[in-house]
Amino acid sequence: MYYDLLKDLVELVKLYEKERPDEGQNVHLFGQWLNEYYQKNGSPLITEPEWVGKSQGRSADSVINTSLVHLYRYSKLQAKAAIANTEFSTPDDFIYLISLLSFGSMSKTALIRLNVHEKSAGIQIVNRLINNGLVEQAGHESDKRNKIIHITPKGVQLLNESMQNIRAATRNVTEPLSHSEKMDLIRLLAKLENFHQLKSKGEI
Repeated sequence: MYYDLLKDLVELVKLYEKERPDEGQNVHLFGQWLNEYYQKNGSPLITEPEWVGKSQGRSADSVINTSLVHLYRYSKLQAKAAIANTEFSTPDDFIYLISLLSFGSMSKTALIRLNVHEKSAGIQIVNRLINNGLVEQAGHESDKRNKIIHITPKGVQLLNESMQNIRAATRNVTEPLSHSEKMDLIRLLAKLENFHQLKSKGEI
């Protein structure tokens, strides 16, 4: 048994209780404090990871970009398996339907922008969904030229029938991560995505 470790941990808990008396017995908050404590004292709890090519000068930026590309490909494979033997042609089909179900009807341009597609690729997806009877378009009340995309009952039914497999596919992609690791990853990805959204709009 790790008696020395337990002894150190008890002392740290005592110090935490003294410095943060109002935070109570919350493991997550204690973990955050512990990390801050070691960083302040010159001994960071989270050490810098190793990666292939690091000693030869490969940057963290290169590793992150490569990992994001690889993870996109892994998630695409999982998504393709989830829609096998369904009316969906590609994972983008159900992603567009989920967008409409989650955020409501919207213009074709807004739907394409929401899913970060080039206009030509997005129009192909929307047209395919229309041809399959999964979505429909109608003129906007104030501007008939501006087409609004709605999910049809058939689209809702197909999405519901496939949702169990889709959820399983998304769990497979994040399977090894704990809940707290997923929360940390969401925060980091949101920071990256928000930055690039603002940059694409010319706001930064």
